[in-house]
Amino acid sequence: MRRALGSVAVCLLACAGAQAAVDAGPAAAPRLEFTPLQAGTYQLQAIQPVQDATLLDEHGHPVQLRALTRGKITLLTFFYSYCVDPLGCPFARETLGMLRDRILREGALAREVRFVAISCDPTTDTPNVLARYAQDVTGDSGFEWRFITARSVPALLPVLDDFGQDVSVDVDAQGRASRALHHMLKVFLIDPRGQVREIYSLAYLQPEVMLNDIGTLYLERHTSSSAR
Repeated sequence: MRRALGSVAVCLLACAGAQAAVDAGPAAAPRLEFTPLQAGTYQLQAIQPVQDATLLDEHGHPVQLRALTRGKITLLTFFYSYCVDPLGCPFARETLGMLRDRILREGALAREVRFVAISCDPTTDTPNVLARYAQDVTGDSGFEWRFITARSVPALLPVLDDFGQDVSVDVDAQGRASRALHHMLKVFLIDPRGQVREIYSLAYLQPEVMLNDIGTLYLERHTSSSAR
């Protein structure tokens, strides 16, 4: 990994960032202060492959997760359409929106990147709800930003488990799983082969950091293609 800080240094920086967030107010995300490396000057290690699953797209059509995590560089996160936590889904949405705008300014890069957001609450976040939500978030930018749900919470849980997204499960009066609750924001960077290459927490959820990592995967892909 290119973030080769010692564990003690990481702890000190993280604690300092967390204290700064407390001092600045509840909406301030903790930050690790560093100078991002230039895209292509470092490598991102393969963490794990993304397992396939059948989900539902914004139009209620079945879609394979494989189709949404291969062929392009993908940033994937889990969300609720109704989340109001200032350091949760709204923060991720705003940050990814800024990143999307920067990617669009890069021209060719925009055609090779997608964002995918998977709802943790299929009961509320139906395809119709996600279609309206997607329009509010993406507008008419033309950038591929997909909002996905599942047929049920039981169908979603294996996906959450595969990504290591810790959750607790709400149940209804009949004891049936009704929604998955998670409180740790994570964004997963996935290469065109479907391998997770980076996992961002709040400290690293910065447009400059993610843009450099995306650029690194872009250069990796095109360098290997030209070498064949």
